[in-house]
Amino acid sequence: MSGEQTRITEFIYENQAAMYRLAFSYARNREAALDIVQDTVVQAISHAHTLRSEAAVKAWVYRILINESLAYLRRNQRMILLDELPEITAPQEDPGAKVDIYRAVERLELKLRIVVILRYFEDMKLEDIAAATGANLNTVKARLYRALKKLRQELGDGFSDM
Repeated sequence: MSGEQTRITEFIYENQAAMYRLAFSYARNREAALDIVQDTVVQAISHAHTLRSEAAVKAWVYRILINESLAYLRRNQRMILLDELPEITAPQEDPGAKVDIYRAVERLELKLRIVVILRYFEDMKLEDIAAATGANLNTVKARLYRALKKLRQELGDGFSDM
């Protein structure tokens, strides 16, 4: 195993739950999300030689994950149920408020939802989100702003910028 493959494998192992949550946010199905993550792992390890910088591993792997998720959606264009929520472990402070936030995020348009998930749930920098989604940095900022505005409107005064 090459050095790049080892670094990618370590990253995937450390971030498997986060990758599953992101895949689930696209697929809304446990088995499909697991398949997407598996396909991402195969693609990442087999194309490790194309990684330009070890510092970009996170954005690079997430870009593959997003591409695999979008490919899944194209292959399986079907009605997506909003009932299923990803298995997100929230802090124990106020579970009711957290559930409201998660549900509100799930109702966002896909492009807005992904930016919010990557920024607040996966703690990615805006530059990394831009790299992972293939969008311009200003586009990512605008999507995040629009998403937060919609969340504030839906959740009211009790909502702060996560």
